[in-house]
Amino acid sequence: MKLQKPKGTQDILPQESAKWQYLEEFARKTFKKYNYAEIRTPIFEHYEVISRSVGDTTDIVTKEMYDFYDKGDRHITLRPEGTAPVVRSYVENKLFAPEVQKPVKLYYMGSMFRYERPQAGRLREFHQIGVECFGSENPATDAETIAMAAQFFKEIGIGQVTLQLNSLGNAASRAAYRQALIDYLTPLKDSLSKDSQRRLEENPLRVLDSKEKEDKAAVEQAPSILDFLDEESQEHFAAVRSMLESLGVPYVINTNMVRGLDYYNHTIFEFTTDVAGSELTICAGGRYDGLVDYFGGPETPAFGFGMGMERLLLILEKQGAALPFETGLDAYIAVLGEAANRSALELVQALRNQGFAAERDYLNRKLKAQFKSADAFGAKTIITLGESEIESGQVTVKNNATRQEVLVGLDQVQENYQAVLEKLGC
Repeated sequence: MKLQKPKGTQDILPQESAKWQYLEEFARKTFKKYNYAEIRTPIFEHYEVISRSVGDTTDIVTKEMYDFYDKGDRHITLRPEGTAPVVRSYVENKLFAPEVQKPVKLYYMGSMFRYERPQAGRLREFHQIGVECFGSENPATDAETIAMAAQFFKEIGIGQVTLQLNSLGNAASRAAYRQALIDYLTPLKDSLSKDSQRRLEENPLRVLDSKEKEDKAAVEQAPSILDFLDEESQEHFAAVRSMLESLGVPYVINTNMVRGLDYYNHTIFEFTTDVAGSELTICAGGRYDGLVDYFGGPETPAFGFGMGMERLLLILEKQGAALPFETGLDAYIAVLGEAANRSALELVQALRNQGFAAERDYLNRKLKAQFKSADAFGAKTIITLGESEIESGQVTVKNNATRQEVLVGLDQVQENYQAVLEKLGC
């Protein structure tokens, strides 16, 4: 049997991982401006952490979770999303305590797992960047968090982005709308997809964001949730819209957007972009004021979003955005003969100790092959080191772009290579 990676997973090879590192670092810098700090939670959680929070009737729980019983007969699941584990950690570690500054702003990055049909930008092991903000019911928190995502997309170079906005209101508004939706959809039940027929009984709001053609047709004339918002919910949504306008963040209202998770209330949103005629969601989230309480913590308002890294990288590539990450070496040492082996090791290590990225030949190859390696590695300079250079204490350093060369003392290279680079105009 030929050993291969499992279906729906990928190997991220070095030439690709540089892009991933750039994306992660860009997110870290953006979130730091907004006073977010990183949290890291386990890759697997108790099954109930996900099933109770995400919702027993969601596709994630009913169809997509990688869950199993471990050797202690505990029901475990690989995490399918990032919010529930962060909320569990927030409660378990008592980050709601008075001495912890509020709001508590956290971000995470890591692998998530869902058993679904692999497609472009969506795999069974996928990677997510997300943020969660706890302790503020101020609509300014909604607007600020959405603006942070907008700033991230703009500055990293993703274009043609649309912010889609909706409100699910508070619990009372949502309950009133739920009943109105059931009343509207029940006569149309036979025309719905099998999944939506089930959802109509369990969670009718989910029918609104079905991708099936027959469901889309059925909900075209569905009542709008915005008509069922009570005064409090209307005021919150109006404030969020007004603040986004004052920040210069454009949006469109999409009343059919409900998000696929049960814990949302009030503001929900998605950022979408067009790629080759298809509308792809690149970021989604919203407010979830009841989840901390649900996990046994005190009543705590919260807001957050998640974005898929594979999808972001796919869109950056499709839109031709050049990521300005640095690759290549500062120096490559071409080694001539066995007699120079030890000195080459000392020299390459001296360069690294000075903070330079450096490599050397280990394979005792001909000089031409070594120069090809220097080109392949993107080396800025080449240092040729053989027995005669060791005896004379001097080496030739070549600027690999201009081909300019300087003869310098071996001790200067080992102690102050920056000065040598300046001579070569590197």
